[in-house]
Formats: sequence, C-alpha cells, structure tokens
Amino acid sequence: MEIIKNNPINFRYFKKNMQSIAVLLPLLPGADIAEKPHDGIMIYSFSSPQSESIFREVKQSKTSSIYIAGGPHPSSRPEETLQYFDYVVVGEGEETLPELIRALQNGGDISSVKGIAFKENDRIVYTGKRDGIDLDRYPAFDPDIMHSTIEITRGCPFACAYCSTPQLFGHRMRHRSIDVIAKYAQFLGDVRFTSPNAFAYGSDGRHPVPEKIEALLKALPYKRAFFGTFPSEVRPEFISDRLLELVSDYCANTTLNMGGQSGSQRMLDMINRGHTVEDIVSGAEKCLSHGFTPVVDFIFGLPYETEDDQHETLKLIKWLTGKGAKVHSHYFMPLPGTPFENLVPAPLSGEVDRIMGELALHGKVTGIWSKA
Repeated sequence: MEIIKNNPINFRYFKKNMQSIAVLLPLLPGADIAEKPHDGIMIYSFSSPQSESIFREVKQSKTSSIYIAGGPHPSSRPEETLQYFDYVVVGEGEETLPELIRALQNGGDISSVKGIAFKENDRIVYTGKRDGIDLDRYPAFDPDIMHSTIEITRGCPFACAYCSTPQLFGHRMRHRSIDVIAKYAQFLGDVRFTSPNAFAYGSDGRHPVPEKIEALLKALPYKRAFFGTFPSEVRPEFISDRLLELVSDYCANTTLNMGGQSGSQRMLDMINRGHTVEDIVSGAEKCLSHGFTPVVDFIFGLPYETEDDQHETLKLIKWLTGKGAKVHSHYFMPLPGTPFENLVPAPLSGEVDRIMGELALHGKVTGIWSKA
C-alpha cells in the first residue's frame, strides 16, 4: 500500500453533520474542515436524504483524494457507498476512524482495522463489527467548533420497524457519565442533549430511574438545561409526575418532545412501538397538568397504514391540539437497515391531508405529512 503520511485530512462540512465533525475532529490532530473536496483524505458523514448529492459530488470530483464515508447511510448501505468511496466506517467512528487513518498514513494492514468495509479485487471486504464504545473515553464535542448539544446516550432496546438507531448503535443503552456531561455543559449557553429517550438516562432503556435523572439535572447549570426537547425526545410511557417535577425544578424548557408516531393501536403494534395510544394521551395530559406543552411526533404513510388508521391518528391529533398540545408530523421515509427499508409508503387520504393543512394554518401542527 502507498504510504500517504503527509496528506492533509479534511472533514467535508455540511450543516447537518456538524455534530459528527465535532465529535470526531478532536480524535484526528491536524485535521481540518472543508466546504468542498480537497486533495488528501476526505471524510464524509451523512444520512440517506443527503446521499444522492454526496455521491454525485464525489463522482464528479477531480481531486486526488482517498474518500472515507461514515454515518447512517454508509453504515447501512456500504456496498452502494463503495461505488463512490474508498472506505466505509460501519457504525461508530471514534475507535475505527483514527485506526483507519493511521493504517493509511503508515502503510498498515487495512484488513486488520475492525469496523470498515472496502473493495478488494472487485469484492466487498467487511472486517467485522466492533463493540459499542464507552462514551466517557471520547469527547462529547470539540469546544472550539461545537456549541450545540451533548450526546448523553446511545443505543435503544426497542425495535421500531422504521428506526435505524438500534442497527447503528445496538439495543443496549450506553450513557455518558454525569461528571463528563457536566464538564461539557460549561461550554454551552443553552444546554441541550441528544438521546433516543431522554427520560431513559441512566437506565436499561425500559425502566426509568428518576434518581439518576435528578442527579444529572442537579449537576447542570441551573435553569440553562433543556431536557426532553429537540433533538431529544421522550417515550410517552416514561412520562411521570416525578420526572416532570424534576424538569420543572431544574430546567428551562416549557415544552416536551414526545414520540407518539400513530394514533392507531393497530399501527403501533405493527411497527413494534412498544406503547399504547392511551400512553400518548396520558403522557400529554401529565405534561399539560405540569405546565409543559407536549410536542408530539406522528408519522403518516407508514407501510400497511389504511385510511382508517390515518383517521385514528388525525382524531388523536385534533384532541391533542384542542387541549393545547403541538404536533410535529413526518411522512414515512424508508431508511436503510430497518425492517421497513424496502416497503412503499401508504398513500395519504385526501381528507386527512386537507384537515392537516387547516391545522397547520392555525399553527397547531408543523412538519411534512404528505409526499407532495
């Protein structure tokens, strides 16, 4: 292998991948950020909506570069990604990426780097899965470039059919320690978090541990933390009077983001969501009683969803917004690596589309609920 020791290393900048750059940049001393391809080693991190434009950019690039891809889309579709990139980091990058860079710089054995995929004699080589990292061993972000969120948890024990989180990070929840979270919170103005379920912090992901959450919130700058808000959310069955009291006592947010996904119990069961419609109702009522505005996520167009299912969801949305809640909607997008990746979105009822539009005009719902 050609040794490329002196080649510059650049992370390709996109606004949507700054969290990845902020986490990985401190692990590669001397690396920089670039807004277009450069000669040397180019590192990309991206999800499925970005993939087409990124593949086009790399294909058309005239630079002398080694292209490395990571993130949700490359991890789930390494074969496709390797049509354009030289290497794919599959899954978490904190251990794998620096090891791959060292092998490239020193002429090492690439096949000994666990957690990557590459082409060899027109054959895809995958070097095997790494264990999940200990989050405390790696920086939450680079304080010089990142003023956004602290990732406090990775992994999810649930298996929602539309979600790629367990495929990327595993079913076991791993939490950053309170001391480390508090250390990085000092670099932020508003302290916000990334977690698949903020109310699962410190737990196995199925049974909340309020004592752990209280200890975390006590360690944060008083009334500067926003807990259970975007880009995190909470599962409805985790919402309790005790946890809402803690957020009210220690945090600045007056909203709480809740993953509801459907108002049809049939669909919740089909997507393996693991909670009931009644859990959504109860969670919203508890939020409202404690002075929080619940912001509830719903997905329209799930595979196998019928018009009756959509009307059940719409019925719940109208009830929620009538009580003072907000709703954020999504139109189903099949994500690679999920059980639903090859399934077609269900068409949206014209009546449901019309009523959602009316609710949006009155400021009660946001987001995208149809394909058009």
